[in-house]
Amino acid sequence: MIQRFDQNDSPSMTARLEAVLFAATESLSQRRLCEILEADAADVKEALNALSERYAGPDRGVELIQIAGGWRILTQPECADVVRALAGNKSQERLSRAALETLSIVAYKQPVSRAEVERIRGVGVGPVLRSLIDLDLVKVSGREDGLGRALLYSTTREFLDRFGLNTPKDLPASLDL
Repeated sequence: MIQRFDQNDSPSMTARLEAVLFAATESLSQRRLCEILEADAADVKEALNALSERYAGPDRGVELIQIAGGWRILTQPECADVVRALAGNKSQERLSRAALETLSIVAYKQPVSRAEVERIRGVGVGPVLRSLIDLDLVKVSGREDGLGRALLYSTTREFLDRFGLNTPKDLPASLDL
């Protein structure tokens, strides 16, 4: 049952939204938030705006951002060193130079075939592509129409999330590859 949002319930809806976003391990789309909160899109949007305004104030350690097609509560960049100290040596796996180069080509050219990535890099990329798939940064997104129907690769939501992007269009301007 979808509940109508009433101004008198604003703190309750905003608090519930904040709790869900705080507990989430990935970004949540507005549609998914509507399902979880059993509320309509206008009410969730209003609560997102209220929460965003709350976190936009001075001296806040977290912010509400739209990332990977959804919403997340993340640490303010200025507080990263303190949070890093809490995490200790637990850090995300670092990508090799070959993996970063391959990932960059896929991100800017997607959907792209392995042959095209190899043409641009000048070396075979099979094992590197496999590792990027295993890390859930790249996925098979289709097949070419031409001879052999080669697999096409694109980036994933995990890629967007890990690199702080909302969509692939948010990538910085590229040099011609």
